[in-house]
Amino acid sequence: MTSYLPNLLIPDTALSVEGITAYIQALLEQDNHLQQVWVTGEVSSATRYRSGLFFTLQDPDAKAAISCVVWNSQLERLTTLPAQGEQLIVLGRIHVHPQRGQYQLIVWQALPAGEGLRALRYRQLRSRLEAEGLFDPARKRPLPVHPQTIAVVTSPQAAAWGDIQRTLRRRYPGLHVLFAPALVQGDQAPVSIGNAIRHVGRDGRADVLILSRGGGAIEDMACFNDERVVRAIAECPIPVIAGIGHQRDETLADLAADVCAHTPTAAAEQAVPQLADLRAAHQERVVALRGTIIDRLQAAQRQQQRLGDRLSKLRLDRKLQQEQQRLDWMRKRLMQGSALQIQQANQHCQSLRQKLATLDPAAVLKRGYAVVRANGTIVRTAQAVAPGQTLDLQLGQGQVTVQVTAVLPQSPENE
Repeated sequence: MTSYLPNLLIPDTALSVEGITAYIQALLEQDNHLQQVWVTGEVSSATRYRSGLFFTLQDPDAKAAISCVVWNSQLERLTTLPAQGEQLIVLGRIHVHPQRGQYQLIVWQALPAGEGLRALRYRQLRSRLEAEGLFDPARKRPLPVHPQTIAVVTSPQAAAWGDIQRTLRRRYPGLHVLFAPALVQGDQAPVSIGNAIRHVGRDGRADVLILSRGGGAIEDMACFNDERVVRAIAECPIPVIAGIGHQRDETLADLAADVCAHTPTAAAEQAVPQLADLRAAHQERVVALRGTIIDRLQAAQRQQQRLGDRLSKLRLDRKLQQEQQRLDWMRKRLMQGSALQIQQANQHCQSLRQKLATLDPAAVLKRGYAVVRANGTIVRTAQAVAPGQTLDLQLGQGQVTVQVTAVLPQSPENE
């Protein structure tokens, strides 16, 4: 028997099964993309064991499959419990079993495929934008009571544009409406809507902006859940009214807008008041004002009548006579008091005059006294002069000059 060996390069050592399995395990489990990965497929089988739920996820054409496990500690956190035949999108990490030489997906979350993934993305984006405060009620701006210009962002082919025009004309004739066309469906819609909103803001003529489109499938509304549209609404310098879809639909654009009306017609109704309602309210105010004026006039007339009745009951001539008597009595008291004060003042002046006369030096001199001066200084004692000194004597009438011949000592009885 002849054996044939190809001309191969044989290494000195070969990897063991454990070695190559460990190498593969390291490659898979340490890969950043495989440590948290989303996988979509159809559940081909599902079995519940004591440790957890084991199931197989495969492509619809059954060309590829992967084993998955959800441990019991994680089962209650699943949005959807895997069951055979269901289309799922699962989140997990790759794990290698060295003993069996197999890999499997350790699952943390399972969602319905398609709509489930879209809902997850919606929730994640909503949470992030909400954390930034873009949906905060404090950011909501009030709508102008009487806008002069309205801007509308929607598709020119959309029925919503016609509904808005008819509603605005019916409710508020003469309003100036600016139209900013945009795509409201498809991949290019978010960019188109954002550009239209920014164009209205730069234009500066509009008082309020309506962002609108009619109802449709959920996937048709995807552009209004786009972050670019939400930020364009939040950055718009004028209030924004969102009239998107129907009552059952709620988009992130609705949450970011200052007012959410849910339908194009309702958005137009929110933007402007009903002219007929304004007329009716004005008429009500006129009637109320007229009633108030009549009530005030009647009250004033009644008050005037009451005062007239009270006046007619009073005897004015008697009142005037009493007041005249009171004034005469007060005049007499005033005159008596003034006369008494004048008399007391005269008596006081006479007393002062007498005191001044008594103290007058001229009067003293007239009684025989004289004032003696030596060199202009009044001499008060005999010791202040000397024999031979000349003195001036001022008498009651006239003045004489004398010479001292002797200075007599003071007698004891004058001490």
